[in-house]
Amino acid sequence: MRRLLLLGTLAAALLLSLLALTPDDPAPSGPPVVSAAAASTKPNVVVVMADDMRTDDLRFMPSVRRLLVGHGLTFRNSFSPYPLCCPARASFLTGRYAHNHHVYSHEDPYGFQSFDDHATIATALHQAGYQTGFVGKYLNGYGAQPSLVTGGPSFHYVPAGWTDWYGAVERPAGSGYRSGGTYNYLHTIFNVNGRIDDTHQGQYQTNVLGRFARGLVTKYHRSPRPFFLYLSAVAPHFGGPREKGDPSHVARTDGGFSRIATPARPTWVRGRFDRQITRASGRPVGGGPSEADISDKPRPMDKAPELSTAEWYGVRALTRQRAEALFVLDQEVARLVARLKATGEYANTVFMFTSDNGYFLGEHRQRQGKIKPHEPSLRVPFVMAGRGIPHGERFDPVTTPGVTATIAELAGATSLMPYPEDGVSVASSVTADHGWSVPVVTEGLESGRVFPQDPFLKAAGFHDARNTIGVRTGRWKYVRYSDGDGELYDLDADPNELQNRISDPAYAEARDRLQAVWLAYKDCVGEACRTPLPDRFQRTPRENEAGTNTQSRGVQKRYGYWR
Repeated sequence: MRRLLLLGTLAAALLLSLLALTPDDPAPSGPPVVSAAAASTKPNVVVVMADDMRTDDLRFMPSVRRLLVGHGLTFRNSFSPYPLCCPARASFLTGRYAHNHHVYSHEDPYGFQSFDDHATIATALHQAGYQTGFVGKYLNGYGAQPSLVTGGPSFHYVPAGWTDWYGAVERPAGSGYRSGGTYNYLHTIFNVNGRIDDTHQGQYQTNVLGRFARGLVTKYHRSPRPFFLYLSAVAPHFGGPREKGDPSHVARTDGGFSRIATPARPTWVRGRFDRQITRASGRPVGGGPSEADISDKPRPMDKAPELSTAEWYGVRALTRQRAEALFVLDQEVARLVARLKATGEYANTVFMFTSDNGYFLGEHRQRQGKIKPHEPSLRVPFVMAGRGIPHGERFDPVTTPGVTATIAELAGATSLMPYPEDGVSVASSVTADHGWSVPVVTEGLESGRVFPQDPFLKAAGFHDARNTIGVRTGRWKYVRYSDGDGELYDLDADPNELQNRISDPAYAEARDRLQAVWLAYKDCVGEACRTPLPDRFQRTPRENEAGTNTQSRGVQKRYGYWR
């Protein structure tokens, strides 16, 4: 209780001292009711979200490191609870876990067509007096799939709450457009405030997004109202057009072949990181095997063959191309910061940089991908800089829904959020760490899990589309699968998750206690998701910093980079 009171006190002090919020909350519906004079005391909020970016990928972004990391706060424990594009982005827009917003995948029957976007962070901020701008990738299927809100086509659909909308669209059948789409880096079609814009063929998508974003900063600068700008990039997600030399039909050790999908890049950036990247990010230092024994992993992961030499070269090429795509985004971040400073807006802006999910690059014999609840997939960068943000590191955990809660709190819009907040705001962590007191609920819908559920899992109720659910605390990770498999890792002792302790008698007590935690949080809503853990699973700020550094040293020893 004392810790919760401290959190509330610090949050209130931060908001009063940094944001000078108005004393009265605006009405929960209708047009903006905050006066221009009052709104101008609130900070602008700019969010740049990469796609499939790992935490260690920050080393390929010198401008982000210099401008944001070098002058802001880096959160060392940042997680995407459902590490997949569509569910993660729906969580950011709503502040909810996937089991509450029900966007479980990018594939049918999910994707954009399953997302209720009639009320989001955009509508809340709009009601709080903000101008709101969206630029880039929305949810998979947007443009081609029908809108859940209107029941009609989405090619010209603009979600509620956005002052300006520059959304990349997929081509629906019968649209008349024969090429182009969200994942074509050199031919992206946009819905610009309801009008289709197909004038950017041959232009690299990330540069187009940067131009759009800078234009909105210039536009919003002319108004006394604050603004929220969300730049949602595709980089470094794989995407076309295919380029000469891309790894594709790569021989495996089991006689099969791997398709390694890569992002397209401008010609000028190709080869930039070849000397720096001598091996895949997920290959151990010294070139050892990905994982000597994978029999302890859940099905079908336990059947993955070790990577062949050709595959390791392919994943190295993928690592390089991803770095190159990120470097282009890095330049656009620098230009966006420069525009904010040139207009004088940066002094009143909180700038956030993150990703929708992490990515495997060879770890656990995973050639590439995400969705799974292991650290390379789960961890994402999160950096805050700008108005009132000091320089340094924080060790408090932050999740994708927590980022949303943080934005709402900074903007004075928490009471206007359309749903109970599942995430914990880290606005008060700007002043100091508070420790790890709430778990991260990991979720996923993995293909191939068609085995019968065991009695415990039936009783516990794997009752929705999820077939993997876990809890991640400062020290432990406990995951259950709908087919009866499970994982338990002591991350202080095993930060690279090489030894699954789910069946180890020495860990029976921890397993049983974590099972109770799992049952308590797996279907949580709102305040229940933010309820403190049992004391034995909490960590004080000092304990959490020490544990995080211990885990990071273990990763560095194995892979050669700091996480």
